[in-house]
Amino acid sequence: MINQELKSNRILSIDIMRGLTLFLMLFVNDLFMSNVPEWMVHTKADFDGMGLADWVFPGFLFMVGVSVPHAINSRMQKGQSKMQIFVHIIFRTISLLVIGILMINSERLNSELSGISKNVWTILMYISVFLIWNKYPENKKLRKFFLSLKILGIIGLIVLLIFFKAGESPHVTWLETGWWGILGLIGWGYFVVATVFLLLGSKLLPTMLLWVFFIGMNILSQLGMLEILNFLNPVFGVIIEGNVPSIVLEGLIVGIIIKESRLTPKKTAGTLFLLGFLSLIVGFLLRNWFIISKIMGTPSWAMICNGISIIIFSLLFLIVDIQGKQKWASVFKSAGQNSLTTYLAPDIIYFIVLGLSLPLFFYKQESSQLLAVSGSLCWALSMIGFSVLLSRINIRLKL
Repeated sequence: MINQELKSNRILSIDIMRGLTLFLMLFVNDLFMSNVPEWMVHTKADFDGMGLADWVFPGFLFMVGVSVPHAINSRMQKGQSKMQIFVHIIFRTISLLVIGILMINSERLNSELSGISKNVWTILMYISVFLIWNKYPENKKLRKFFLSLKILGIIGLIVLLIFFKAGESPHVTWLETGWWGILGLIGWGYFVVATVFLLLGSKLLPTMLLWVFFIGMNILSQLGMLEILNFLNPVFGVIIEGNVPSIVLEGLIVGIIIKESRLTPKKTAGTLFLLGFLSLIVGFLLRNWFIISKIMGTPSWAMICNGISIIIFSLLFLIVDIQGKQKWASVFKSAGQNSLTTYLAPDIIYFIVLGLSLPLFFYKQESSQLLAVSGSLCWALSMIGFSVLLSRINIRLKL
């Protein structure tokens, strides 16, 4: 059985891997120059293969699943009922969907029709999001002040939504859900895995059967055999397509294995490594029928990404939680513990820099590949540090 020290303490490798995936996400999102190495960026939809950018997001999705058993058990230990936890799951899912929709629609805003520049609208939107969902300190004297900040954020969003207009005159449009955005996909994935764990607990076999079911849904969707459910796609398409749920559910399986394993910690890490290796094999077997494609959301891509994620996580679990070597990753641990802040806060800086035409992004040029890549690395690392700084001054998003 995993020793009492690991059972009682937070699994630090979870935070560290989340932080690492966020670092890489910020890095690849900043790499939109044509001269950067192809293996670092997204591959085209119809190309059979994947680059670093094609693994980063499913790597984070996988960690959402791994985190759920620890998060829900923590709430249960505090005395919350299953109904209270389910209400929290619904609220968190809706919050992620709302922020995701706001983010994808900020790119659609027509400045002339709205009477406000895209950069200003987006900056004010993010500020409103932070005012609403910030985790304010427990201070009775300042409780009314913090409540007023939340109300200010809500009013701010309402005003911004009133001003929002997209499209071209006379065909003016408002908000669209589209593909829900990155946070929306995370929201749907979280909803599935958190609900499953709330209902089934640590029962490994039924969880694995559900995982296989969603892999089957992903396969049927890719074969065009789920057209009968098309009427549900505008809202529940992410779940029906099976791709995102299959990724987060394998993460949940890993989380349950860590929590319930009766093996020694090293053997548990070895078991996870073997599971990752088997996932890679299954992914490459599925490649015989489905190309590896992030854009198309193929089952081969999902299984290969999960295989990579499990192998990396098992090594981190061995190094950080079993061998106790964690100082090297302190900045990633802090970023992983404040994942939403880490992901969103850099956008505020980004749009301020663009709006003021500051020469911060001088490295975005086509002549030097080294300058382009090293510049994006520095940007990602500095933004990780920025999120850590924000958390120290009590600016920390918590849904």
